[in-house]
Amino acid sequence: MRNKRIEVVSESMFYTLLAFLFGESSGAEAAGKVERLTEGRVRLGPATLYTILGRFEEEQVITETHTEGRKRFYRLTDKGVKMYRDELERLKKCIADAVAWEDADHETPV
Repeated sequence: MRNKRIEVVSESMFYTLLAFLFGESSGAEAAGKVERLTEGRVRLGPATLYTILGRFEEEQVITETHTEGRKRFYRLTDKGVKMYRDELERLKKCIADAVAWEDADHETPV
């Protein structure tokens, strides 16, 4: 087991959290939701998805609710909902900073 907490929420992690906001689902269903939500821009392959799910379960961000054959179903915990909201707020601030920079008529430094 890892002892390190999740400190950085990647794009794949963020969308996985978002997929579980819709309610309980299997990993494959969550990956499908992500692909539909992002119109195919973000695709969670099996290795990425199951790494994220394992880490989220270990960190109590999600909890397994039941299994159907080999399918495992999960739901967000309160900690998972908080992680999603915190990351959403951080992303909103990033966008606001970028918009403020552009609105101030700064030249793009590239």
